[in-house]
Amino acid sequence: MSQSENSMPSRQTINPPVFFGSAILILLLVGYTVFFPEDANNRFTHLQSSIMTNASWFYVMAVALILLCVAFLGLSRYGDIKLGPDHAEPSFSFGSWFAMLFSAGMGIGLMFFGVAEPVMHFLSPPLGEAGTVEAAKEAMKLTFFHWGLHAWAIYAIVALILAFFGYRHDLPLTLRSALYPIIGDRIYGIAGHTIDVFAILGTIFGVATALGYGVLQVNSGLNYLFGVEISTHAQVILIIAITALATISVATGLDKGIRRLSEANLLLALMLLVMVVLLGPTVLLLQMFVQNTGGYLSDMVGKTFNLYAYEPTEWLGGWTLFYWAWWLSWSPFVGMFIARISRGRTIREFVTGVLFVPTGLTLIWMTAFGNTAIDMIMNHDMASLGQAVETDVPIALFKFLEHFPFSNILSMIAIVMVVIFFVTSSDSSAMVVDMLASGGNSKTPIWQRVFWSSLIGIVAMVLLLAGGLQALQTVTIASALPFSIVLLISAYGLLKALAVDAAKRESLVNTTLTPKAGHKAVPWQNRLATLISYPRRSHVSRFIQDIVLPAMESVASELSKQGVESTIQLDTEKQIPSLVVLHGDEVDFFYKVTPRSYLQPSFMLDEEDEEERKYFRAEVFLREGGQGYDIMGWTSDQVIGDIIDQYEKHMHFLHMVR
Repeated sequence: MSQSENSMPSRQTINPPVFFGSAILILLLVGYTVFFPEDANNRFTHLQSSIMTNASWFYVMAVALILLCVAFLGLSRYGDIKLGPDHAEPSFSFGSWFAMLFSAGMGIGLMFFGVAEPVMHFLSPPLGEAGTVEAAKEAMKLTFFHWGLHAWAIYAIVALILAFFGYRHDLPLTLRSALYPIIGDRIYGIAGHTIDVFAILGTIFGVATALGYGVLQVNSGLNYLFGVEISTHAQVILIIAITALATISVATGLDKGIRRLSEANLLLALMLLVMVVLLGPTVLLLQMFVQNTGGYLSDMVGKTFNLYAYEPTEWLGGWTLFYWAWWLSWSPFVGMFIARISRGRTIREFVTGVLFVPTGLTLIWMTAFGNTAIDMIMNHDMASLGQAVETDVPIALFKFLEHFPFSNILSMIAIVMVVIFFVTSSDSSAMVVDMLASGGNSKTPIWQRVFWSSLIGIVAMVLLLAGGLQALQTVTIASALPFSIVLLISAYGLLKALAVDAAKRESLVNTTLTPKAGHKAVPWQNRLATLISYPRRSHVSRFIQDIVLPAMESVASELSKQGVESTIQLDTEKQIPSLVVLHGDEVDFFYKVTPRSYLQPSFMLDEEDEEERKYFRAEVFLREGGQGYDIMGWTSDQVIGDIIDQYEKHMHFLHMVR
């Protein structure tokens, strides 16, 4: 699978149909909700209600299949395949990676619903009597269910599809690449433009509505701590401030701005979590976490497929189906961001990190905040906390924290966290939208990132003033239905593509090569000299030009005599040749030798030399990436033999997948 010749040149920083098309549609939809708010709200609400009523079964089945697919990929033989070339290494440490995906994916929701959702389920359960021990157990199971493996599986499958095709097969790192198994190179046409515009609209409106509602919590916290007036004027100022911080962050880039903010926020989250556990009923919370986890896992299958068909209730549409639709509508943004930061990780490592680690922290968080709040209401006569949750969700967290020692300090940490979570969501979404509007190009001018970051803030501010947040949130959630259909088809395409990759890996290992006649061994003195030499780049480059390139030309000439088309492509900047054997609609054969740098072993360095000098190896690269072996010092005949060996393995691979 190779990148199409129709893909956009790298020097182009915007994809005009996507950039201008999405900008115009955003203006039209925002204008409609601003000038006709009642009509827009009625139409979009009716649309969402119809979908929830008639397609609830599909949402439940789709999310269940996605979770099964992600778990299968992590446990199967495909788990060893890298999201990138075989030689790729992760761009970020595990800590930085986890901090960024957690901040973009769930962080702000935990601040908003960590106290509120368990209490609401406890006071208004879907079935049974409210305010009882059984209601408390069920409340935590439902909260775990909504914020656990299912949500992260939705993000993970989108990220897997994009990272696999983007980094493994050089397709654009945009949502259109998810359609490659379905429509092939037509992703570069109208269909691809349409899906990218769809992703931009979903991201802009999803983050803008979350930002619009989120400033209500910040405003409530500032009012609680400092008496700041709860008003639209104050909320507009907060949106401007958060957008300004997000713009600065996205302008400084992924490695500096977004990564550092995410790491800071994760540390603050852990600090707040530890303080709540230590200052609250510590032993009880540890016991409840173990029991909650067991209850969640034991009831997972039943809750996954429970549509309350025998006991109809509106609760399902207001909670579970709402969450599934919300996670699906956010998945293009969060999934693409996770893909952007996950290059070089194996699928197994990716699934473990994305599915289980953030889920674990989420469940600990919900236990600490949710169970403590329920315990306060049940056993410590704090019914006022439940009343606060039912009447004003944004203030629930601060009403909860006021019952702890150092409540002002805890509330201040919470406000800072909410602000940073919104900044990281806003700047990461601006980065994602910028890539979507640029055909997957991550190296774009600063003005483009600033434009999208500012637009998110402007949309949120305009809708807050005009009262159109609810309408656009509704249409964003309704968009989850068509996207879930595309996602299931794309997941099937991913499985097919992974089967091909796995076949290629097996062919490289298990192919029985033709016996070599007249094979002449390398003199042992030459082998030893090669092992203890540490050549410079210039030595390897000269070897490639003098030995490897003529060997490739000899193979290409012989292939031409046999009627097989091939070409030698030259990287003019690095002067590195690649032999490509063309197979029409089949996968082409690719062979390249390139210098790769390493540090010399410490025992080979001069004690007086303070700098560890690099040395270079002439390593073989196939389409899948570096193969990890060095051919420096080989003769021309030996290089030709290696090319033929690799080509024989490639032909065996084509035989396996035909």
